[in-house]
Amino acid sequence: MALSKPAFFTYLKTLTRPHHPPPPCFISLRLLSYATPEEAAAERRRRKRLLRIEPPLSSLRQQPPQQQKQKPRSPPNPNAPKIPETVAALAGNRLNLHNRILTLIRQNDLEEAALLTRHSIYSNCRPTIFTCNSVMAALLRQSRYSELLSLHRFITQAGVAANVVTHNLLINAYLDCRKTDTALEHYKQLINDAPFNPSPTTYRILIKGLVDNNKVDRAMELKDEMLAKGLNPDPIVYHYLMSGQVKMSNSDGVFALYNELKEKLGGVVSDGVVYGNLMKGHFMRGMEVEAMECYNEAVGEDSEIRMSAVAFNSVLDALSKNGKFDEALKLFGRMMAEHNPPKKLTVNLGSFNVMVDGYCAEGRFKEAIEVFSNMGEKRCRPDALSYNNLIEQLCDNSMLGEAEELYKGMSEKGVSPDEFTFVLLMDSCFKDDRPDDAAGYFRTMVDSKLRPNLAVYNKLVAGLVEVGKVDEAKSFYDLMVGKLKMDDASYEFMMKALFEVGKADEVLNMVGALLRDEAFEFSAELQEFVKGELSKEGREEELVKLMEDVEREKAEAAAKEVEAAEKAKASARAAVSSLLPSKLFGNKESEEKSEAASENADDANSINAELKEEIVAETPSETDSDDEVPEKAAIEGEDLAGGEVKSEVSGEQVTA
Repeated sequence: MALSKPAFFTYLKTLTRPHHPPPPCFISLRLLSYATPEEAAAERRRRKRLLRIEPPLSSLRQQPPQQQKQKPRSPPNPNAPKIPETVAALAGNRLNLHNRILTLIRQNDLEEAALLTRHSIYSNCRPTIFTCNSVMAALLRQSRYSELLSLHRFITQAGVAANVVTHNLLINAYLDCRKTDTALEHYKQLINDAPFNPSPTTYRILIKGLVDNNKVDRAMELKDEMLAKGLNPDPIVYHYLMSGQVKMSNSDGVFALYNELKEKLGGVVSDGVVYGNLMKGHFMRGMEVEAMECYNEAVGEDSEIRMSAVAFNSVLDALSKNGKFDEALKLFGRMMAEHNPPKKLTVNLGSFNVMVDGYCAEGRFKEAIEVFSNMGEKRCRPDALSYNNLIEQLCDNSMLGEAEELYKGMSEKGVSPDEFTFVLLMDSCFKDDRPDDAAGYFRTMVDSKLRPNLAVYNKLVAGLVEVGKVDEAKSFYDLMVGKLKMDDASYEFMMKALFEVGKADEVLNMVGALLRDEAFEFSAELQEFVKGELSKEGREEELVKLMEDVEREKAEAAAKEVEAAEKAKASARAAVSSLLPSKLFGNKESEEKSEAASENADDANSINAELKEEIVAETPSETDSDDEVPEKAAIEGEDLAGGEVKSEVSGEQVTA
């Protein structure tokens, strides 16, 4: 579209005019600012969030080559401790497996739970450490320490990383078995090698176990280590330490620990767990009024002290052991009334154990049994330790029938008796002249795959021999001789009992079995005892002959083993030599044959060479006439015949 001339000149004039920017508008500038400093700060935060989400382009630019070069990452250390899994790993199929194993635990089928855990380790659904800890905790509650340690060893070899709960369970098991040194070594290993720190529960378990094993000084040192690591002062730890001082009848130590805890907590101890031991400290000093004031301060109507079931149990124990059982009964009734799980827990298994002990101390055994039987009403389940406690007190007071009734009811409650349960019943049966029942309890213990120690076995055998049941005692000796590591005193007792009833032949059979046992060393003292008893019957030479016969049998058996080993080596060598060349194994016969074959071949070669020389000497020269050529050909034929003879000779040597 063409412009007209006037319009074109007008356009040129506008281009030659000076350009001035428009005056600033106050309203537009005001819109670019913020009304308050808070709005400006909010905008800055919004921009920072955007920068975190979308970094600036400058950060995405390619860096210089000097900055791109990075040091090669070093390979991971295979000896470094593994980091345990988090709770997030407990999901999907692994969560289903966890719930299935928990169901088996609730059904008290711990063998199946442990077996399923082992089988799942190398499956597509590997259990988490939380599942393994659940099984080990259930085994610990039933005092099945060997199975717990076996399972822990298995998951460790399978590469399942342990967490702090795993270490706590292992330390608790060692302390329950009175292996305090092993527990402390494991604690040091946890401190030095684990990728996490011990928890307050770790120190609670350690200090309680040390106090129970009468190592209060070491427990005090652990308390100081706990505080040095920055952990807050734990009233439960001080409760265990104060109970240790009560065991030592050291009231000054009780009050020193209480004052230390009070100072560290700012002058007020609001946890009632320490008040029971504080009351015991007052009772030890004969300050009954102060002890009851402490009691009112802890459980009074206007008390601000936080009382848990453990705190109530401690106060109950202080009352019942210091002549205040009526007050203990009132407090126990209040605890039963206030118990409202899960909102408020004021009663647990320890509460019933304390009341059972109180009733038994008062001689009120029927009421003790009644309280023990009513435990299930408050959703409390007795364990083997609780049963053993009541059974022991019943047996000590000649109430074996009631004790046996409790023993029979253990299976109904899903509780398995342990070795101590059977030992209590066995001792009581011997006291009541019931040796057959005592032997039955021992046999039941062995059939239940429990492991009675040597002291229990000696007690059984001594009880049977005392009532004249030597044959039955000998049967238990035959049952346990391969399961227990007996000492000379045990062997001597059994032999002496047999000698007294005129069964020297059985003693000789016992000695023969012991001499044939490679793990047994027939000591000189035991040998002299047997000789002395046999000399009374004029049969001491039989022992010498028996020992010589056993030595000869051992020598013959050793010779047969050597001969069998040599035959096995020879047969193996023959089998291998038939498959591989003989030169690899240095077969002399084969080497002699090969040397003979090579010598015969050399002889044939030398004879053939001599024939060739003679033939060459008789062969006509190139100037010979044509009529001599057939003769040359005939001579060459003889040479070929000689070659055939050589091959035949060589073939005969090889086939030979």
